[in-house]
Amino acid sequence: MTTPYFLDTNILVYATSLAADHAAKRDTARNWVARADWGLSTQVLMELFVQTRQPRHGLPPGSALALVKQLAASRPVVAVDSEVVLGALALAQRYVLSHWDAAILFAARQMGAHTVISEDMASGLDYEGVTVLNPFAEAA
Repeated sequence: MTTPYFLDTNILVYATSLAADHAAKRDTARNWVARADWGLSTQVLMELFVQTRQPRHGLPPGSALALVKQLAASRPVVAVDSEVVLGALALAQRYVLSHWDAAILFAARQMGAHTVISEDMASGLDYEGVTVLNPFAEAA
C-alpha cells in the first residue's frame, strides 16, 4: 500500500464542492484527485463526509456517503489505529502541530508517501521524511 502522495481533506473538498468561494481552487484540486498515485486515511474519509454534507457545497443528499464509499474502495487507506494516534501525538509535540495535522503526517508516513498535499500546513517543510506541498501556493 505504498503511494507517493497523500491527499488531505481540503483537497478532496475543493474537488467536489460547488461552493462559489472554492471555484478558484477546484481545477487544481480535481487535477490531484484525477491522479492514480495517492492515498488517504480513515480520518480524511470521516472529515470529508462531515464537510461535504454541508449545504454550502451544493452536493445532492446521499452524495457524501457515496463519495466516501467510492474512495474507500478505490484508494489506499491507512486506518487511524493506536500506532497512528501515538505516533501523531509524538509528532504534534515535536513540531508543535495540531493533533489532526500530525495524524495526517503520520498516516502518510505509514502509507509510504513522501508528500502530503494540503493547504493546512506549511508548504515545503519536511516532517521526518514527509514533505507538505500546498498546490495552491505553488500555482500562485
